[in-house]
Amino acid sequence: MGADYRALGVARSLGRRGIPVWVINQGGHLVASASRYVSRRLPWPAADDRSRLKYLLTLCATHHLYGWTLIPTDDYTVGLVSANHETLANKYRLTVPPWEKLRWACDKRLLHQLAKKLQIHQPWTVCPSNRDDLARIDCPSLSFSNPLFACNRAVSLFLKPGSPRIANRFWRVFDEASVSLSPENLIIQEVVPGGGESQFSYAALCRDGRSLASLVARRTRQFPRDFGQLSTYVETVEAPEVVEPAERLLAEIRFTGLAEVEFKRDPRNGTLKVLDINPRVWGWHTLSKRAGVDFPYLLWLLMMGEPVPRLRGRAGARWVHWTADLRLAIEEVLTGRLSLRNYLRSVRGPLESAIFAWDDPLPGLFDLPLFAWTACKRLVGG
Repeated sequence: MGADYRALGVARSLGRRGIPVWVINQGGHLVASASRYVSRRLPWPAADDRSRLKYLLTLCATHHLYGWTLIPTDDYTVGLVSANHETLANKYRLTVPPWEKLRWACDKRLLHQLAKKLQIHQPWTVCPSNRDDLARIDCPSLSFSNPLFACNRAVSLFLKPGSPRIANRFWRVFDEASVSLSPENLIIQEVVPGGGESQFSYAALCRDGRSLASLVARRTRQFPRDFGQLSTYVETVEAPEVVEPAERLLAEIRFTGLAEVEFKRDPRNGTLKVLDINPRVWGWHTLSKRAGVDFPYLLWLLMMGEPVPRLRGRAGARWVHWTADLRLAIEEVLTGRLSLRNYLRSVRGPLESAIFAWDDPLPGLFDLPLFAWTACKRLVGG
C-alpha cells in the first residue's frame, strides 16, 4: 500500500526472491510503480476511509487475494489497516497490529506516558487540556514548528529556546489547533538541539515485543538539518545505549511487526531521548539488506509462519537518497558546515541507494525529472 521509495524497497526485496508483488498507487510519489519487480499496479480511490476499506475487500474477492500479505508503507495506510484490523484480517495477512496495541506507538501522548513509566529519557513534554494549562507552563520562551501527524491521530506542537516575541504566534497556532482537534490530541515538546549526526534509530522485526532481527543506524544527514523529516544519508553503527531502551519499549507494548524507534542525543547533557516509534517501513529501510538484515523479506517470512533467523545488522553499511542528499550537501558546503572533501569521502565506495538499482534502473530514471523540477524551483525562488 503506497508507491514511494519505501514501497519500492519492499517490492524489490520480495520480487527478487520471486514473490509476486502488487502495488496500490497510494501517495504522490510513484517510483515503485516503475519497478520491474511489481507484477500489477492498482489505483487508490479518491474516497473516504469507509469506501477505501470496501475497495480493499472487493480487491481481495475479485482477484482471489485471500491470504496475501498487506503491507502499508505510510502513516495513513497504517492507521487505516490497524483501525479495521478485524475486518481485513479475515481476508489478508496483516503486518500491523490492531489499534488497541498500535496506539502506544502512534499516539505521542501515550508514548510519553510509556517512556515516563519505564524511566526512559525523552524531550521536555507537556499535554495541556486548555489555554489555562498552557499559561501555567514554566517555559521561558516558545517557538513553533510545523505540526506533525502521527497516524492522523495527534498533532504535536514543538518548543525550543527562542525569542519571547515568538510567544504570540505560538498562542495563535495553539488556538487554531484547538479548534480542529480535541484537547486530548495536543502535545507540546521541546526541540532537542543538534542535527542528524545526533539522531539514532533502533530498527527491528519483533514478535510479541521480542526482537528477531535488528540494527542501529545514525541519520548522519537529514532535511531539514535540525528537525529532519527526510533522511538523506544514513549509516549503521554500534550503539548498545540505543538498543537497551528501545527493546524495553517494544517489549512493554508486546509489539509484533516492523518498528523504528528514534532517539536523539541531547548535546546539553549527553542523554539519549526517545522521539518516536514508526510501526512500518521507514525511509532508509533498504539499508538493512546491505547490513545483512533484509527486513521486508523477514517480515514476509513472519507473516507466512516460516522460521525467522535471528540477525543483528553489522555496522559500517551506508545508504543515500542521492537527489535529496545532493541538494542538502550543496547547501551545507556553501554555508561552510560541510567540506566538499568530507562529502566526497562520505559517498565513496559501496552505498545502498534509496531509489536507483542496476537490476531495476527505471525508478531511478523516473526520479530524475522530479529532482530537476525541484532544483529549478529553488533557483527561481519558488
